[in-house]
Formats: sequence, C-alpha cells, structure tokens
Amino acid sequence: QLRLVESGGGLVQPGGSLRLSCAASGATLDRYAIGWFRQAPGKEREGVSCIRRNGSGPSYTDSVKDRFTISRDDAKTTVYLQMNTLKPEDTAVYYCAAVVRPSLLGCTMVEASYDNWGQGTQVTVSA
Repeated sequence: QLRLVESGGGLVQPGGSLRLSCAASGATLDRYAIGWFRQAPGKEREGVSCIRRNGSGPSYTDSVKDRFTISRDDAKTTVYLQMNTLKPEDTAVYYCAAVVRPSLLGCTMVEASYDNWGQGTQVTVSA
C-alpha cells in the first residue's frame, strides 16, 4: 500500500524559499501522477501543482506560476515542490497526493481524483 510523507515545511520570511518533499513507501511512484495541494486556515483545500507519471507537462495554479516548480525523482520515490519568492498568502498546510493515471491523460489538480494522501506539512510565510 502506497504511503506518502511530506517534509520540508517551516517558517520563512516573505521572499524566501522552501523545498517540500513527498516521499513514497510501499510502492514505486512510476505509475502515479502526483499533485500538491494546500489548505490555508478557514479555506478549502486547493490544488497547487501536479505532474504526470512520466514527469512531463507539469501544471500550476495561477497564483504560484513562475514561483513554484514541481519535479520528481522516481529512483528516490520522491516528488519535490520548490517554492521561491514566497508570500504570506502561501501560508498553508501542504499535502501531496497520488493517483494511478496514464501520462496520456495528463495530470489533475482536482482533489477528488486522488486516492492516496500524505498527512501534510505546515508552511508559514511571515516576517
């Protein structure tokens, strides 16, 4: 059974950077599309980024384009989210999620599409 564990969150000043990791165990990631989601206090969880099982065609929500980069290292069974130029509005609990999905279908930032979730890591952007 696939298990996902996020790490790399923390407190950072505005304009700073963090790299989140999503480590998988119990199965390899090569069949899975991966998504990153976040949930800010009092708000619904939203999709941030996703990547196909073959690593191509990543997608980003508009608010993080040109600041966040998703990547995957299947040999290390890890997916990363590099977050640069962080803003206070990026403060949230960040989750990674996985679903078996052919690359031909692209990836998705629809929460209901995913059936494997990590527990989340807190990111706080504050001066």
